[in-house]
Amino acid sequence: MTTKRRALISVSDKTELMFFAKELANLGIEILSTGGTLKFLKDGGVCATPVDEVTGFPEILDGRVKTLHPMIHGGLLFRRDKKSHVKEAAAHGIRPIDFVVVNLYPFEKVTSDSKVPFETAVENIDIGGPSMLRSAAKNFESVTVVCDPSDYARVLADLKAHDGHVSLPLRRELAEKVFQRTAVYDQAIADFFRSRSGSKEEAWSKDKPLPEKVLMSYEKVQDLRYGENPHQRAAFYVPAWKKQLPAFRQLHGKELSFNNFLDIEGALDVIREFEEPAACVVKHSNPCGVAEGRCLSDTLSNAIECDAMSAFGGILGINRPCDVKTAQMALDKLHFFEVFVAPSYEPAALRLLKERKNLRLIETGPLTVPASGDLRFLASGLLLQDRDLPVRFGSGLRHQLQVVTKAKLSASDLDDLLFAFKCVKVVKSNAIVIATGRQTVGIGAGQMSRVDSVEIACRKAGYRTDGATLASDAFFPMPDAIEVAHDYKIRAIIQPGGSIRDAEIIAACDRFGIAMAFTGERHFRH
Repeated sequence: MTTKRRALISVSDKTELMFFAKELANLGIEILSTGGTLKFLKDGGVCATPVDEVTGFPEILDGRVKTLHPMIHGGLLFRRDKKSHVKEAAAHGIRPIDFVVVNLYPFEKVTSDSKVPFETAVENIDIGGPSMLRSAAKNFESVTVVCDPSDYARVLADLKAHDGHVSLPLRRELAEKVFQRTAVYDQAIADFFRSRSGSKEEAWSKDKPLPEKVLMSYEKVQDLRYGENPHQRAAFYVPAWKKQLPAFRQLHGKELSFNNFLDIEGALDVIREFEEPAACVVKHSNPCGVAEGRCLSDTLSNAIECDAMSAFGGILGINRPCDVKTAQMALDKLHFFEVFVAPSYEPAALRLLKERKNLRLIETGPLTVPASGDLRFLASGLLLQDRDLPVRFGSGLRHQLQVVTKAKLSASDLDDLLFAFKCVKVVKSNAIVIATGRQTVGIGAGQMSRVDSVEIACRKAGYRTDGATLASDAFFPMPDAIEVAHDYKIRAIIQPGGSIRDAEIIAACDRFGIAMAFTGERHFRH
């Protein structure tokens, strides 16, 4: 059996391929190739043998079958250290293939166009490529497999450092990369098929069961300075099969931290709730102020004023393009804030905000609600649930609210309560929001006792509780919270209802003359 080494090269992405192939040829490695890659190499002066000369069988079915042959996969898979394999390969005239240089049909790129015909997408599903990659990677102890052009230089350097051979650690690392790549590739195909079986919204319809299997592959976009604390490592990843960027881009300022990402996500959750101009201040993933109104700058000012002390060092979010007046108000109102989040920025507003060297400016583009499930990772697995979509109180839902007390609600009372309920939905449980008009004035979050959250929200609001409205994300287990609300002169309450003590809660409201409405829908946020 000849000892001359062979490399099979068949690629879609030909970046740096000519240089790599010539270097392999200079090392005395025979090159096998197919189709367009074969022509590319020959046109560049690289001597290459057509694969059909090795297999003794022509390419068929419009190129669908080229390398799916025992002369190819036998050459990749037979173990060089196993006598029976060596003997069997020799008996069938199978020569070893020592290098596989393959990257796959650009399925992800083709299907990034949402209008691509289904048949076109299917024809871009690579079959022979993944098969060769997997065969070579399985036999990494004897075969060097390269699926990424960025690894060409590493392989050449290793060949030169080890007398024309690739070291075992690198072969193993490259094999691992292959299985990561083929897993992502298969997921891209499965994701595309799923997307064409119905809209993304339909995929999360209440009429459909949650998926039996959850496939996830994520690609690192950037390393972060550290995690929640300096002793923890951290990085940011995006879905690898979609090659998509985050739902926002940074225009200015210091590098984003782990906690910044969490707070930006929290700000987006808040401002997506509102259809009218709205603003929020987020601190530690919780809003410490939310407001809605006609004038964007005044709205942001009101959000900051809810709890100006907590707003210091926070993240500002608005759901409309940032104008100069809003940018100036933010700079005047807060000496220091970490991040500004907006769909876009007027050029003059952007120039003004950029005067703060370290201020991170985040542009989200149009605010859309993710049409996907909500994933939570545990040490033992993961949890998947429907996303808690923004509360949209149309005329139907508004009329479904049940006023359960003797005291009734005016139209303006109802508007105030619905605003407060949208706000409390995005606060971590146990959550209480005190609001006046369309401005929060006190927020109680994350307490183990609901009455403690009421106390905190009321203390934060101070005198502003007089005649204000109160929203709770879940039912009141005891009347004690109503007593506190009365002490602070709360005039109306909105809550889901559903406690076994609802009658006692309603009776307490009646005793104090507080109006109360039930939504029938809980919004815990753990």
